[in-house]
Amino acid sequence: MPNRSFEKLEQVLHYQFKNPALLRIAMTHTSFANESKVPTHHNERLEFLGDSVLSVVVADYLFHHSSRPEGELTRMRAALVSEEALFRFAAEIDLGSYLRLGHGEELGGGRTRPSVVSDAFEALIAALYLDGGMEVARNFILPFITEGKTADPDYKTKLQELVQEKPGAELRYAVVGQSGPDHDKTFEVQVTLNGKALATGKGRSKKAAEQQAAKQALAELNP
Repeated sequence: MPNRSFEKLEQVLHYQFKNPALLRIAMTHTSFANESKVPTHHNERLEFLGDSVLSVVVADYLFHHSSRPEGELTRMRAALVSEEALFRFAAEIDLGSYLRLGHGEELGGGRTRPSVVSDAFEALIAALYLDGGMEVARNFILPFITEGKTADPDYKTKLQELVQEKPGAELRYAVVGQSGPDHDKTFEVQVTLNGKALATGKGRSKKAAEQQAAKQALAELNP
């Protein structure tokens, strides 16, 4: 699918760029730049900056809106800035459809590849920050990061805390199956407690499958 107009993306963002080149660069994957016949900037440097801006905004939000201890805040922040979370946030605005991709990346499913789309989400944050300042970036990020979203993915930690109540308890996660092409694999992971199978989960990454397995295990242990 060809990339949509950046004017449409600005409407989705409810923000008009003073420097439209920043948005264009944020949506330009390295594969597009490498195939271009003229020198073309890509989004890797913006991705670097966007990662830092995102971390500051998330940490500030959690500090002021949660009374949980430092260890839990750290896990919540990690869940919010993970590739899985950013891919989910990006999907809410259909960001993949606006990317400029090289021919090979396009054919390989780059518009739905979590690593590509989550990196573009970080680059977009940086573009908003550079064009409008921290408040513009913050206003974009905040709707995505509620405490409910933060806490929900961390089933592995909840399961670990539950089984730690039993001395000698040991959890293990193992990939027991995978399917689909390389650019769109589905992983199946099994979680065991002291060698006994508890549950299995599926996901588009091993980490996502582990979280689903832990979620199912919690349901089994706490019916």
